[in-house]
Amino acid sequence: MATWREIEVAAPELAAAARAFLDAHQHKTIATLRRDGSPRISGTEATFVDGDLWWGSMPQAVKALDLRRDPRFALHSGSDDPPAWKGDAKVSGRAVEVHDRAAAEALVRAQGNDPGSEALSEFHLFRADISEVALVRLAETGDKLIVESWVEGRTPAVRRIER
Repeated sequence: MATWREIEVAAPELAAAARAFLDAHQHKTIATLRRDGSPRISGTEATFVDGDLWWGSMPQAVKALDLRRDPRFALHSGSDDPPAWKGDAKVSGRAVEVHDRAAAEALVRAQGNDPGSEALSEFHLFRADISEVALVRLAETGDKLIVESWVEGRTPAVRRIER
């Protein structure tokens, strides 16, 4: 698995474009796996801090319980409605729960909140170990879709398809 910083080094153009889509919307969707293996979609706010992708969850929220049981996730950047749609990004991998007050404070600050406020009350803190980044966007000409992806361990690591 990779940190976001490692992806920035391995695939700088893809990482920059994906990050722009991820940063474009505060609210994102995350897919986790329920106890019976079926998918669950939840809202979340994921943020980049010090070369990693982080998100929090309220105590005992079902998405946090899902990730504690099975850490696999898929995160979607959010999308604009057509005709404003230019593309979106997806990140998947495994969530690592972190129990570190300094990391929690850094996330709360990065999200524009005061770490001394209720925003830092007890919550689950997760860091992404990333196995795949995918980007789907319109070509500048507007007549094609461009699909780019980075997959851990794949050679070449970045693939591009135009449709």
